[in-house]
Amino acid sequence: MEFDESFLKKLEYLYVVSRKVFTGAMRAERRTRKIGSGVEFADHRNYTVGDDLRYLDWSVYGRLDKLLLRLFEEEEDLHIYILVDASASMRTHAKIEYAQTVAAALAYVGLAKLDRVSIVPFGGPERDRLPPSRGKGNIFKVFKFLGGLVPEGKTGLTHALEAFVHSTKRRGLAVVISDFYDPEGYQEGLNLLRYHRFEPTVLQVYDTRDARPVLKGDIEIVDVETGELREVTVTERALAAFRREHEAYCEALASFCAARGIPYFRADTAVPFDELVLRIFRAGGFLS
Repeated sequence: MEFDESFLKKLEYLYVVSRKVFTGAMRAERRTRKIGSGVEFADHRNYTVGDDLRYLDWSVYGRLDKLLLRLFEEEEDLHIYILVDASASMRTHAKIEYAQTVAAALAYVGLAKLDRVSIVPFGGPERDRLPPSRGKGNIFKVFKFLGGLVPEGKTGLTHALEAFVHSTKRRGLAVVISDFYDPEGYQEGLNLLRYHRFEPTVLQVYDTRDARPVLKGDIEIVDVETGELREVTVTERALAAFRREHEAYCEALASFCAARGIPYFRADTAVPFDELVLRIFRAGGFLS
C-alpha cells in the first residue's frame, strides 16, 4: 500500500466530487439547539433568572413587554469512526491493503469537510485507536496509523463493537470495513451500534478467490484465525456448494442491513478503491 502523491491527488478528486454530490442535508439534520453564540436564529423562550442577558430580545420586549430569550441552532461537529478489521482473515488475498486504502479515502473526505475522524482497528490483540482529528493536514497521521496495522488473530466483531460503544462517548457515523468472516456472527455487533445511537455503514471487503477458490483433490486446509487444521476432499460438486454458501452468506448480510436501514456495500478488491468510494457517495452512504 503506497500513500504517494498520485494517491493524494485521487483523494482530493474524491473530495471535490463529494462536495458536488452532497448538498449539506446531513449537516442540516445534525444541528442541536443551544442558547449562545449559535449560527442561526431558531426560536424564543421565556426568560428565567440566571439566563444570559445578552440574548434577551429587546425588540420583542419593546413591542410586547415580555422578556424572551433568543435561541440559536448551533452546528455540531460530526464524528466519523472508521472501524477497520485487522484480523488474520484480512491478510488473505491482500484484503487488508484494500481496506486500508478505502479507509484512508473516507478519512480524507471527512477530514477535508472538517468533521472529526477517528480510525478504530479491531480483531486480534487489543489495539489502540487513532484519536479524532480534523483538517486535511491530519491525513498523514491516518496514513501512518493505517500503514502500521498488522492483521492477526480472530475477528471477534461482537466483542470489538461492544468495547467500542462503551468506550466512545460522542455518537456519530460508524463505518465498519471487514470481510465479516466471523463464526460468531455480525448481527449482535451491528445491533449494538444501532442501539447505542451510532449510525453504522457496512463495507464488506471480499476477493473473488474467497468465493471461488481454485482447489482440487485431497488437501489440508488451515483456519488462518485459529490455526485449526482439517483434511478435506475437494470436488467440483463441493466447490459449487461452497460458492452457493458464500453467496448466501453475503446476501444474508446485505438483507440484514437492508431490513435495518444500514447502508451496505459489497467491496470487491478487484474494483479500484476510488470507484467504490464514488459508488458509496452516489448511493447516499457515508456522508450523504
